[in-house]
Amino acid sequence: MLNVRRLLLLTEIAEHGSLTGAASAAGMTASAASQQMSRLEAEVGQPLLERLPRGVRLTGAGEALVARGRAIRRELRAAQADLDAFARLDRGTLRLGSFPTVSASLLPLALTRFARAHAGAEVVVRSAMLAQLREMLHTGEVELALLWDYRWNRVSDEALTLTHLLNDPTVLVVPANSRLLDEPEVSLRSLAAQHWIIRADNHPVAEVLRRSCRLAGFEPRIAYESHDYQEAQAMVAAGLGIAIAPRLALTNRRNDVRLVRLGADVPAPIRRILLARPENRMPTPATLAMIDILHAVAERFTDTNLDRNQLGSVRRVGGPRAPRA
Repeated sequence: MLNVRRLLLLTEIAEHGSLTGAASAAGMTASAASQQMSRLEAEVGQPLLERLPRGVRLTGAGEALVARGRAIRRELRAAQADLDAFARLDRGTLRLGSFPTVSASLLPLALTRFARAHAGAEVVVRSAMLAQLREMLHTGEVELALLWDYRWNRVSDEALTLTHLLNDPTVLVVPANSRLLDEPEVSLRSLAAQHWIIRADNHPVAEVLRRSCRLAGFEPRIAYESHDYQEAQAMVAAGLGIAIAPRLALTNRRNDVRLVRLGADVPAPIRRILLARPENRMPTPATLAMIDILHAVAERFTDTNLDRNQLGSVRRVGGPRAPRA
């Protein structure tokens, strides 16, 4: 097997016409360059250079190798240019995993910022549930994923590097004319007689409701099982019942529902939003850039900022509200 470094040095010697000139360009002594050429000639089993009083001359075999050396040098320079482009994010694809709640809230802003800053890079988003997202990280289908957990189902995986992005608290969803808006604070225990809108198909938020209600000493009376948060809001607005939901799920809140913080008698569960990437893979420049952007965007979706900018009406105490029908 030919030594590529020596082949490239031979190419430099051919272009400079001397060992001394090539050695200077390569950052080595003429003696070291001569030794490298002797080793290359030993590898190929024939002379490649004729030493002249002034300079050197290629043999036929040397000319053939120099032609190959120039082609290899072109490819190596092109490869370096490709790597530089990926480092500048002028090229490349980021495979990102997400789930519906964040895909409908903070992710669009992050994607927009990434596209503006790195127009040459592409982002491919795969939306899935928690177990599928973890599997896609393990198999390499995605390089970075947004995950979630509660205190009773913490994501613990030695194969993943996990970073906390933000907390997503649980809130109560009530009609805009609900009497609950008159209360200075809503205790979950006081809601035992209420009917509830719940997510269908064993959705995680259904488990959140049942766990919270059991801690408060009652089983929730289920009036309707919805298949998405917009449907749940519509049923709440219609007066069929009340609901709980993670705050990020209600970024696009209907005008005819209001959000209420639950009292401290039974602490409202907090969902953690996490960033995950494989532990054994070095993150690409695109991955690192997206991580920075997601952290910046998450600041806009913190509890305080959501109160002010996103949801508009998250209530703990009474105040002006819509008239009752």
